[in-house]
Amino acid sequence: MKAQQTVIRISTDETDLILKTAPNGRLYQTWLGDKFLNEADAGLLPHFIARPASDGAVTPRGWEAYPASGAEDYFEPAFAVQHNDGNMTSILYYRSHETKNISDNVKETLIRLADREYPVEVTLHYVSFAKENIIKTWTEIRHSEKKPVKITQYASSMLYFESDNYFLTEYSGDWAREVQRSSQQLQFGKKIIDTKLGSRAAMHAYPFFQLGLGQEVQENQGNVLVGTIGWTGNFRFTFEIDNVNNLRVISGINPYASDYELNAGETFTTPEFIFTLSNAGVGKAARRFQDWARNYQLKDGKGDRLTLLNNWEATGFDFDEKILGEVMLEAKDLGMDMFLLDDGWFGNKYPRVNDHAGLGDWEVMHSKLPGGIPGLLKSAANAGIKFGIWVEPEMVNPKSELFERHPEWVIRQPNRETYYYRNQLVLDLSNPEVQDYVFGVVDKIMTENPDVAYFKWDCNSPITNIHSPYLKEKQSHLYINHVRGVYNVFRRLNEKYPDLPMMMCSGGGARCDYEALKYFTEFWCSDNTDPVERLYIQWNFSQFFPIKAMAAHVTSWNKSAGIKFRVDVAMMCKLGFDIGLKELSPEERAFCQNAVAGYKRLKNVILNGDFYRLVSPHESNHTAVMHVSKTQDKAVLYTYDIHPRFKEKLTPVKLQGLDPKKKYRITEINLFPEKKKDNSSVGEVLKTSTLKEHGQTFSGDYLMKAGIDAFTASDMHSRVIELIAE
Repeated sequence: MKAQQTVIRISTDETDLILKTAPNGRLYQTWLGDKFLNEADAGLLPHFIARPASDGAVTPRGWEAYPASGAEDYFEPAFAVQHNDGNMTSILYYRSHETKNISDNVKETLIRLADREYPVEVTLHYVSFAKENIIKTWTEIRHSEKKPVKITQYASSMLYFESDNYFLTEYSGDWAREVQRSSQQLQFGKKIIDTKLGSRAAMHAYPFFQLGLGQEVQENQGNVLVGTIGWTGNFRFTFEIDNVNNLRVISGINPYASDYELNAGETFTTPEFIFTLSNAGVGKAARRFQDWARNYQLKDGKGDRLTLLNNWEATGFDFDEKILGEVMLEAKDLGMDMFLLDDGWFGNKYPRVNDHAGLGDWEVMHSKLPGGIPGLLKSAANAGIKFGIWVEPEMVNPKSELFERHPEWVIRQPNRETYYYRNQLVLDLSNPEVQDYVFGVVDKIMTENPDVAYFKWDCNSPITNIHSPYLKEKQSHLYINHVRGVYNVFRRLNEKYPDLPMMMCSGGGARCDYEALKYFTEFWCSDNTDPVERLYIQWNFSQFFPIKAMAAHVTSWNKSAGIKFRVDVAMMCKLGFDIGLKELSPEERAFCQNAVAGYKRLKNVILNGDFYRLVSPHESNHTAVMHVSKTQDKAVLYTYDIHPRFKEKLTPVKLQGLDPKKKYRITEINLFPEKKKDNSSVGEVLKTSTLKEHGQTFSGDYLMKAGIDAFTASDMHSRVIELIAE
């Protein structure tokens, strides 16, 4: 049967993704690249790549939009299903499509595909964000066969590229060494990035990548694809180069141990894969992602963020009401908006005095905090600040009342010795009862204490001992249904408390995906707060996430770095402190107070401006970044000398993002206060800037072409420089 050809164009202001039906009735990708100026040109593209068969005939083996296994395609499929009769082949044919305007800037295109021999349907969803140059895509799978079918592959997206060569930049890591960058040239065959940790899925591999087309990934030049998947669980990216050097990129849930029995009439929805194409390197791509996230994906993406003082580094588990009251006063003295109470506030039969007991028993520890949360809220109000609290409700210690009451709520093997990661186990959120319980942890605190202003939600263990008492014979559903249960809890909390700020944490930065960030205002990048290490971590996370989503705290890690260097590193992100002020000298304390006031004054530029990475720490002993306001009338430049070499040549820092026609006054801020000669109060006396451009005015054109001499030969030295258009 010869079908009428249909052209489907999914566009942003800069990119075209063009799909086209072929005479065989199937749907193929014909273009993914720069946007065509003329609508008619989209229809000129061929719908398939002719491949000679063994008998000399030409076969239309094209770039099928969503290829299933078992047909004439010999490479990795997007979809695999076993039908009721045992047949493991599907061929999906175009049925219909529609495009609807969500807003002036956003369009959604739905494409319906179906198998002609079996009642299996697949709907491809594409949402394009024109101005931000972002496309997100996901898939819905359903059927009406008599019995459940088994799906074993279920990609969110399949994209194709044709280039001379391909270069992949990926990110891996572990606790305290998150987002470590590595690059390689892809060759024939498959390169897979995946994770099998369940719900703390980004502990070793991160759910994002950058792909250089024709050249290595660079900051400000070259064609690149930047992609990420919105899934807190096991994900998989497959990059496969075929026999003619074409590349397919497949993104989705990792099907490892996750064959899924799909009932008739039920819809299987894959996670969102979100991507952008840039013809000017990853710097431009990152700013597109950051704009898109603030505008559409991040919880309260356009709103403010609270500065906070956390007690963990100062007290650990060792605190009581008196100690916390003193820390709250320190927070106020520092200029913070909020005090955040971390781990160790709960458990009575099994007190949470270390990480061996108490998880699951979310009742205030009477011996430590006899006034409960109401008493802490009163202390915070007396100090003139807000109050936030830490929870880890997805987890349980075996030494807890919850485990004694509900051992069937825990993921663990029924007939094997239990393995404990960090002395805890994971609650089975595939179970709706457990979802209700986890939702209730936060809901109870908020119902009884509506003035609680913030939650830090932690997740310190991957899923181990893989077995769900609830799922019984459908154990292969656990990895998927557990994560869906986690999202269901997040969704319910967000619906009931839409204005409640929440930080996503996972033993550091082991959770950082855009589906979860629909429900969180920020995420914790790493427990490693050594400012030198944080320069790399923050540089790498900023490739994909907006600055206002990246929480950074000043702590005592690496005391060989001065307090100014530690503050200046944290100040480029969403600022917080996790340090006892008693350990600071009067000069250090005055500096911190001044820096917090400066941060609040500049917060709109820092959190909502365009972010430019100027000098990479991966390529230099120095690094520099800057924020530029959307109106280009203000900017903040940060320069960091990490560990300069002896008599190393210092080059000017060339700025970006300024208006070349505007004049900008240069002022170094965050200067360290001098101690008065008579050793009296520090007051407002500040050290004089040694930046030679300090106090001068230059055109944006000059600053972007010639730059300023902001680097020094000093070890762990930093500068924060404010630019104001005159």
